[in-house]
Amino acid sequence: SGPSTPADAHGKRPSMKVAVILNKAAGSSNGDAEPDRIRELFAALDCEASVSAIEEKALEDAVKSGVDALVAAGGDGTVSFVARASATSGIPLGVLPVGTLNHFAKDAGIPLDLEEAVRNVIGGEPTAIDMGEVNGVLFLNNSSVGIYPSLVQARNAWQDLTGHGKWSAMFRAGLRVFRRFPVLHVRMEVDGVPFHRRTPVVFIGNNEYQMNLFKQGSRSCLTNGCLSLFITNCEERWCMARLFARFLVGRLDQAKDFESKSVAEVWIEHRKRSLHVSVDGEVIRLEPPLHYTVRPLALRVILPRAAVM
Repeated sequence: SGPSTPADAHGKRPSMKVAVILNKAAGSSNGDAEPDRIRELFAALDCEASVSAIEEKALEDAVKSGVDALVAAGGDGTVSFVARASATSGIPLGVLPVGTLNHFAKDAGIPLDLEEAVRNVIGGEPTAIDMGEVNGVLFLNNSSVGIYPSLVQARNAWQDLTGHGKWSAMFRAGLRVFRRFPVLHVRMEVDGVPFHRRTPVVFIGNNEYQMNLFKQGSRSCLTNGCLSLFITNCEERWCMARLFARFLVGRLDQAKDFESKSVAEVWIEHRKRSLHVSVDGEVIRLEPPLHYTVRPLALRVILPRAAVM
């Protein structure tokens, strides 16, 4: 059954109540993803929606308010932020994918059109899916150490300095990080098997990521109870550039310097006292060893009934 509250004694179904956490800076092409418009769309379906800007206090208040669903309106970072509170509280997660890339919504089969996404929150099916976890921090899509956290930090610094857009800042950040090309020397244990690597990047995905011509970086299932591990053995920048070119044409599975496997548990050790770690695009600092594992069926997300996994 959907997330709606039960009918009363007279057979009338009370209004559903949801709390929408909106990131207006998510870079959406949906120009109508404004608070008033979102409230109107929910009200038209007999649903009361509060809309708050994305911040910790607003999310805490939403959890305490006893709503039927927590709704993330934004990109993948916003969805991940709200998903952690949803998984902890047990309140179903709704998604209005009004960000730039919307990877999670695409993988989960959630409509990208705003009105259709609102209808899905009302009439969809709360369905349990897996979440990844690193040192107690939950993630919905992926986590990584190495180049990507450096890229995000450099991009944010450039945006703060110049006010440039996300993609322009990422391009400049990429040139800077590519020139430095930091390489990590990590000791790893994967499903109990230890090994060492010198690598610019270790990528951990929640469930199995596809890396082929037709499904670059996508997932066909979010309930397999596994992690995707990707490591490149490149120690030179031109090797990494070659791999990136292969990614663009969907040929990473043919790259000799690239390892990928489906695993249940990963430990990463490093001599540094702390590491910058990307968690669904947000960079945080964690103390090694980093312990990656799966939290099976930890999150209930509202999916279209035809797309239930």
